[in-house]
Amino acid sequence: MTQMSLTVGLGTRAYDITIGPGLIDQAGTMLGEIAADRHIIIVSDDQVAPLHLQRLLDGFSPIARKLDQFVVAAGEASKSMAGLTRLLDDILAIGVDRSVLLVAFGGGVIGDLAGFAAASLLRGVDFVQIPTSLLAQVDSSVGGKTGVNAKAGKNLIGAFYQPRAVLADTSLLATLPARELRAGYAEVVKYGLLGDAGFFDWLEQHGEQVLALEPDALQQAIYTSCLAKARIVEADERESGKRALLNLGHTFGHAFEAVANYDGRLLHGEAVAAGMGLAFDLSVALGLCGQPEADRCKAHLQASGLPSGQATLPAGNAPADILLGHMKHDKKTRNGVMHFVLARAIGDAFVHGDVPEPVVTELLERGFNAV
Repeated sequence: MTQMSLTVGLGTRAYDITIGPGLIDQAGTMLGEIAADRHIIIVSDDQVAPLHLQRLLDGFSPIARKLDQFVVAAGEASKSMAGLTRLLDDILAIGVDRSVLLVAFGGGVIGDLAGFAAASLLRGVDFVQIPTSLLAQVDSSVGGKTGVNAKAGKNLIGAFYQPRAVLADTSLLATLPARELRAGYAEVVKYGLLGDAGFFDWLEQHGEQVLALEPDALQQAIYTSCLAKARIVEADERESGKRALLNLGHTFGHAFEAVANYDGRLLHGEAVAAGMGLAFDLSVALGLCGQPEADRCKAHLQASGLPSGQATLPAGNAPADILLGHMKHDKKTRNGVMHFVLARAIGDAFVHGDVPEPVVTELLERGFNAV
């Protein structure tokens, strides 16, 4: 199957995203001078490594000067200051200099952790993203957001630090659990909801094929998602404006994750899916969006096996005051005012900073009591 590629145009820090099957088997060739004759350190987790790490090592071995690997525990618990410190100490213990290349080989947790390690190690070394989950391939590996969680909330400690390249190997998704695949699909749906009604139409017709890993549909969905994110990042790399649209569903979603304590009962994509349903419900409650648009959004989420609100969350629901407490710690809060990504229609999202708290409270209480 033909590979697809695009460039995230950030001037001297521009990088390519390559999408297609079998990329890790030729990782050294694909990355060229980025990886040639360098000390390469692969960071992975204990779910991905047994399945795919040897293939990646074989792909790098012809061109690497030296190869090392570190495998951390899978899951959000590794994405912490303690996890970051352990990883950095382990890397420093083997002896590195600024010519080292870190490779994030895993899902969103590994990408965020290894990326922040690269931003911090020796005040910044090169890294490459090789995402192994659908969520990471369409979202978290692109755009340079790296970081770890804090007690106060998700992703509150980190840095904007762009990779040198992204290799999205679609063959890796064959071993992804169905639930993880659906969670990643939530981020695909997000791109249609926030700015591309035509893509949402396409997903309504082809979403089942994407989730069945039909090669053409899968590659098209990943490419369209990455292209949408790349264009937003190019316009607003550090989230001072338009990039905030990428947080559709995340203000609610991060609160659900905090309540669930990042313990694996609730996946990030599931939380975001429920959050997107609530964002449309809130838009309707404020008179910004028609009910049919919200119904259509939630119907597609439900048809894809995803939550569309609090009542269908596997974990993380709570009374309104608890959820609001977490939401007020969200990075989009400015001067104590919560900012939400809302919608006028499917494909027409915007940031709203004047949402009456009683309206949000009523929405959350209704969702909590519906369970």
